[in-house]
Formats: sequence, C-alpha cells, structure tokens
Amino acid sequence: MYYVLTGLIAFIIGALISGFVAFKFGIKYRKDQAESAIGSAEKEAERLIELAQKSAVSEKKIALAEARDEIHKSRSELEKEIKDRRAEISKDERRIRQKEENLDRKIDNIDKKDEQLQRKLKNIDEKLAQTEELRTEQLHKLEEISGFTTEKAKEVLLLSLENELTHEKALKIQSFEQKTKDESDEKARALISLAIARCASDQVSESTVSVVPLPNDEMKGRIIGREGRNIRALETLTGVDLIIDDTPEAITLSCFDPARREVARLALERLITDGRIHPARIEETVEKAKREVENKIRQEGERAVIETNVHGLNHELVKLIGRLRYRTSYRQNVLQHSIEVAHLAGVMASELGVDANLARRAGLLHDIGKALSYEIEGSHVSIGVDVCKKYKESPDIIHAVEAHHGDVEPRTVVAALIQAADAVSAARPGARSENYDNYIKRLQKLEEICTAYDGVEKSFAIQAGREVRIMIEPQKMNDERMFIAARDIAKRIETEMDYPGQIKIHLIRESRAIEYAK
Repeated sequence: MYYVLTGLIAFIIGALISGFVAFKFGIKYRKDQAESAIGSAEKEAERLIELAQKSAVSEKKIALAEARDEIHKSRSELEKEIKDRRAEISKDERRIRQKEENLDRKIDNIDKKDEQLQRKLKNIDEKLAQTEELRTEQLHKLEEISGFTTEKAKEVLLLSLENELTHEKALKIQSFEQKTKDESDEKARALISLAIARCASDQVSESTVSVVPLPNDEMKGRIIGREGRNIRALETLTGVDLIIDDTPEAITLSCFDPARREVARLALERLITDGRIHPARIEETVEKAKREVENKIRQEGERAVIETNVHGLNHELVKLIGRLRYRTSYRQNVLQHSIEVAHLAGVMASELGVDANLARRAGLLHDIGKALSYEIEGSHVSIGVDVCKKYKESPDIIHAVEAHHGDVEPRTVVAALIQAADAVSAARPGARSENYDNYIKRLQKLEEICTAYDGVEKSFAIQAGREVRIMIEPQKMNDERMFIAARDIAKRIETEMDYPGQIKIHLIRESRAIEYAK
C-alpha cells in the first residue's frame, strides 16, 4: 500500500511538472505570437498613418483650391452687386436732382402767379369800388325814374316773393297731404275694413211709437171700456199712452221707454186675441207681459255676452245689457250697436296686439248707461261709469266708458279703440238718422261756414251733409290758393260743428268768357 501511494504521488508530481513545463512553453509561444502580431499591427498602423497623412495633404490642397475659387467667385458677385447698386444710386440721384430743379421752377412760377394774383385782386377791389359807386348812382337814377324808394321797391319784391312762396306752399301742402292721406288711408282701410268685414250686421231702426192692428173698429170701444175704465187701467199699469184716433183698425202706443211700450204691446195683443177685456184681466195680462219682457231682456243680455265672447260679467250687468235691446239712439238699436262696437274693437285690438278680450268687454259696456238714462238723471256716460264702478269693473273698462265720447282724454289704447269703433258703427250709412230740424240746421250751418270764406261765391251741401261743393270766384282766388282755402274751411268746420263721420270739401273754380254778337 505504501509503495502504491508513493508511486501515485510520484506520478502526480511528475504530471504536475510536465504540465508546468508545457504551460511555460505554451505561454512563451503565445507571447511570441502576440509580439509578432503587435509588430505587424504597428507596421500596418504606421503605413496607414503615412497614407492618411498623404491623403490629408492632398485633400487640404484640394480644399484650399476650392476655397480660393469660392472666394474669388463671391468677390466677383459682390463687386457686380456693388456696381449695380452704385448705378441705381446714381440714377436716383439724377432723378432727385431733376425733381429739385423742376420744383424750383414751379416755386418760381408760383411766386410769379402770386404776384399776378395780388395785382388782379387789387384791380378787382378797385373795380368793385367803382361798381358800388355805379350801383349807387343807378339806384338813385332808378328811384328818380320809377318814383319808388328803396323801401317801396323792397315791398314790391317781397309781395312778388310772397306770391311765389304761396304757390310753393300750396304745392308742398298738397304733396304732404296727399302722401299722408295715401299712407293713413291705406292703413286705416286695411284695419277698419277687416274689422267691418268681421262684423257685417244689419241694424233694425225703431221709433218711439208702436202700432197694434185691430181685427175691426168695434174693438176700439171694447178697449176703451165703460167710461174709459179699460184704457185707464192699461195706461196706469204700463205707463204707456194709447192713442185711439181715426186710423182704421189700429191703435198707436206712445212712450219714451221702449221696454214699457213692448209690455203694453204684448199685453194689448193678447187681450185682443183673448177677447176678454176688463181691469182684472188687463192686470193679469200686463203682469205676464212684464215677466215675458224681463225674460226676453235676460235672454238678449246672455245672447250678447255669448256673441261677443265676454265672460265673468255680473248678472245685473247682463240684465242691463239686455235692456239695451229696447233702447234706440238716433233710431239705431243700442244693443246691436254695442255688440258691433265690441266686435270692431276686438278685431282692431287683435291686429294691434292689444288685449282683445278687454277691448270687447269695454265695447259691450260702453253704452251701458243708456239702459238707465230714462230712470237716472245725468248723461249716459256718467251713468255708465257709476254702473261699472258699482259692479267692480276694472279701471281700464271704466276709463274706456268715460272717454268714448271725449269727455276725458283717452289714456289707453283700448279707450282709443272704443272711440274709433263707436264712430265706425255710428257713422256708417244708414246706421243712424237725425231729427229733421237738426238735420236742416246742420246743413245750413255747413253752407254758411263755407260761404263766409273770402273768395267763395256759392256752396251746396250734398250727400246728406257728408259732402259740400264750393264754387270759387276765379278773380279772387287762383288754383294754388284753393288748396290752402280747402284746408282752412275744413279746420273751421271741425272747430264749429258737430257731425257724424266726415265731410268732403270739394272746391270748384272755373273761368268763363261771355260775349254777345249784335
């Protein structure tokens, strides 16, 4: 075992020594190779450096040559540009020098012209002075020749100028009036025609008397009764006068209150139909007729409210509206007139963007005072205002009622619309009629106003007073002054007269030459 271990150790040592020797030889061999490679690399590097140096020198020479060429080229371009700039500057200097020379020449010319102008002004002043002296001399000579002083001549000239201005003024007035009339008429026609088209209704004219037909003349005696007891009972119960005259087979009922007259008419017709005529029967029949008329009044009021689409009225106001059915104004039925005014005002309010319901309500109530004008003292306007206040109507309604006849100035659009609608309803042809005497007086007054104007020969009221034709004396008034005269006459008519609708003033001027052959 010992020998084996000894041998093994000897072998390992020998192997180690062999390995070390081989390692040494290997390192040396690699070192020799490395040194050989380094030497080759150094030689290659020296060769490359030498080539690079040669290449750099060559490139440097080339770059220097190119730089010289570029510098030369840039210098040539710069010199050319400088040369061009100098040429332009020289050209500008020549142009400026030429302008300065021209300017100097112009200044010299201006100075010369200024001197000439001063001389001319001096000559003009001298000539003006001479002209003034000549004008003064001429004025003196003209005054001597014409016999007019300067002030008198001014008056003549002013008179001539005034005549010319009168002509111009007449033309201007005519032009502006025509323009205004065209514009206002177009707008008014559009608005009012729409309103009237929406409310085309017929009016029934009523009078203050009613005629009841009789089957025969013997019925008159029965109505009078023994010692007149029947007719006295009927008159006492109804407050109506029964006129039994020579009219065959008819009795006339007369009363200022249409409602009472209607009660008497109904009662009398029923008594005649029944044949039993005595005080007790008359009293019973009159009571039934009153109830029927009251019911009719209520129905008419409700119909008017529904027709005009007015809601929320007090029931007493509705009754008062119904009473207008038996009230007339200038022979125009007041209830139908109130309904028409409500429709007209409502349509116009809708077109103008105003509250149409308020306008219709005011239109329906504007004549409410006429329902009580037979019972209460005062104008229907003041009575209507009190009635509206009593039944708590709005201030706008009360003001519209108060202002619809111009008693107060209208402050709201609705009040103005009620005025316009009332005028439209009342002024249309056939809506109203007047007392004959008042009608004649109005026409006479119209002709008197027109005839009193200076230069008017005659005047004639025609078309029921809605037009007046005026004959002008041609020697006293020319065509231009006619327009001014027409305007003056229209203003005087508006100031001095009350009339429905409008009056057309028509001036006529003609010249005639008359000669006789002998």
